[in-house]
Amino acid sequence: MTIQTELPEVETIRYALDREVAGRKVKTVEAASMAVLGHYRNRRQFASRLEGRKLGPVRRMGLLLVSELDDDQLLVIKLGPGAQMRRNGARDVLESGTEITVTFTVGGQLRLVDPGGGSQVCVISGDDLVVEFPEVAAVGMDPAGEMIPWTLFGSQVLARSMPLKDLLCDSSIVVGVGDVYSDEILFHAGLRHDRLSDSLSHQEVRRLHGALIQVVNDAIKYRGSDIEERPFRDLFGDPGVYGDHLAVYGRAGALSDRNRTQIQRIKYKGSWTYFCETQV
Repeated sequence: MTIQTELPEVETIRYALDREVAGRKVKTVEAASMAVLGHYRNRRQFASRLEGRKLGPVRRMGLLLVSELDDDQLLVIKLGPGAQMRRNGARDVLESGTEITVTFTVGGQLRLVDPGGGSQVCVISGDDLVVEFPEVAAVGMDPAGEMIPWTLFGSQVLARSMPLKDLLCDSSIVVGVGDVYSDEILFHAGLRHDRLSDSLSHQEVRRLHGALIQVVNDAIKYRGSDIEERPFRDLFGDPGVYGDHLAVYGRAGALSDRNRTQIQRIKYKGSWTYFCETQV
């Protein structure tokens, strides 16, 4: 099973892309298949939109990677589960599952490796962005973006009556949190996954807000999590190391750092959820 890429991994890729490829001119584009090119009739139609263009700064909109080209069009990359971006030399061996290879006039290649073919790549106008990717119009709080006060976050939490894990994984409320980081956030906040959001005290809301910001930004600092369910390598092929700092996720049976009892796991809506008995 490969689970969805979350915000820390996407932000790790975005930061490296912005440093490595912004300002470079595209010489050629090769697509191995139509697996990630659902917006096009054929591979050449996509390649022709990108060849000869210069990439601008790379930003993140929700979990989309977006670069404005020098003709004012947007290159948009939405990473699927298990997908990886790679910075390569032109003579480097092509990794199995490579779907897109972008060769620059100077400075090697950028490759999208996606054996599952769940990614989407396209060049579109800014006016079409919301049409093609409607999720960007309804993104919630971005834990790695502009700081949102806990009071505003709290008003959104307390206005709903939903299990906390569902709330954290709802992209219209919080951007880019999934199975891994929701369990970590709830552990650090001392709250159970099935606790209803409107039952929280103001103190518990503040703990949840603080844990959300801390976990996501710490995971970005350590370049994401490379775990069995979601192998992750950065742009240069190096594994993210936040997995070494996971407190509960994937650690069923290990002793909790909080009270030295065994970490537990249960099936929750089809996925494993990990927690400690101190969470209430």
